[in-house]
Amino acid sequence: MITSSSEPRIVAPLRLARRMSRMSANAVREILKVAEQPDVLSFAGGLPAPELFPIEAIAEAHAEVLAQHGRAALQYSVTEGFGPLREWVVARLARRGVRITVDEVLITSGSQQGIDLAARILLDPGDVVALESPSYLAALQTFAGCEASFLSIPSDDDGMQVEVLERLPKSSLPKMIYVVAEFHNPKGTTLSRERRERLVRFAQAHRIPVLEDDPYGELRFRGAAPPPLAALDGGQVVLHLGTFSKTLAPGLRLGWLVGPRELVRAATIAKQASDLHTATFAQRAVANLLGRFDYDAHMTTIRRVYGERCDAMLGALARHFPQGTKWTRPDGGLFVWTQLPRGLSAEDIFAAAIAEKVAFVPGSVFFASEPQHDFMRLNYSNRPADLIEDGIARLGRVVRERLD
Repeated sequence: MITSSSEPRIVAPLRLARRMSRMSANAVREILKVAEQPDVLSFAGGLPAPELFPIEAIAEAHAEVLAQHGRAALQYSVTEGFGPLREWVVARLARRGVRITVDEVLITSGSQQGIDLAARILLDPGDVVALESPSYLAALQTFAGCEASFLSIPSDDDGMQVEVLERLPKSSLPKMIYVVAEFHNPKGTTLSRERRERLVRFAQAHRIPVLEDDPYGELRFRGAAPPPLAALDGGQVVLHLGTFSKTLAPGLRLGWLVGPRELVRAATIAKQASDLHTATFAQRAVANLLGRFDYDAHMTTIRRVYGERCDAMLGALARHFPQGTKWTRPDGGLFVWTQLPRGLSAEDIFAAAIAEKVAFVPGSVFFASEPQHDFMRLNYSNRPADLIEDGIARLGRVVRERLD
């Protein structure tokens, strides 16, 4: 019986799972609540340029699927994904040297779900994940949710310092290795060919699964691309993740996981318990789009625009930031990683930057252990060159004032 009373009641909190004590809100998502206000020039999100979304082609593809295959497109489907879309993934990855079959492809709800599925099939509480320091924030959240521990491996302009892994005693080897080899988030750096080969040899020798998160591999606007880890591995230990979020539109929520058949099968079973399958309608529409749409020409446009915007940001940093500031020089992707002059903290600068209507992500949130506070992540893909110049000039003034 439900009763009412004017007396205040003390209500005990509902009990959450233990794993939630290790999970916190995604700091970038929280920052975006402020940073993405209309009057703020934001370099905070990892956002692709919305003006490059192929909206008309996407609309036509959805309309045609509804008109011709509406009942099937709106029905439940198989967990593995829509066959023609999986076949496209096989053909696309073959161009980068990754040799797989359709049975080794699982369509996911964005590559973020691929991270989650890999963690769920590979990690038990207390298992160790080796990853770059700094590393992708949402991956840190996912692994923490599986109650994993972290082994932070230093990185430089050539990516993860694989020699640190190679020196580990056998008793300290990780259960899994996570790496963003191409245009790292947050650093924008690329793992060198020599280190890729060493990392794959190390993982194969010790039978350690490697999760290669590759959302930015198609976004190279300078230089020759080294092969993905999956191309060097030959289907032994590397799980490779990709996505349409950075090439078509993130709102489609479509990605893929490929790799050794036994791991893909395990991920498929885990996905069945998660969401049964990725949205049938979206899969069919994107498969239709890719059959009618010049994807290569679309990617050429994206690479050109992002290259121009990256150059605009690098030039603006050189003009407006004080001496002692350092930054990476990406050959693709979405981010520039900036180190402030000695003695400055990105967290201290953030509030003043917001007051100047410009935003970034303080770099400390990307460290699994021993956070460093003198870094900021800057996104260049989501703003045209003139606004990049304006925003970096504002941010540079804030930094100079704090330095003075």
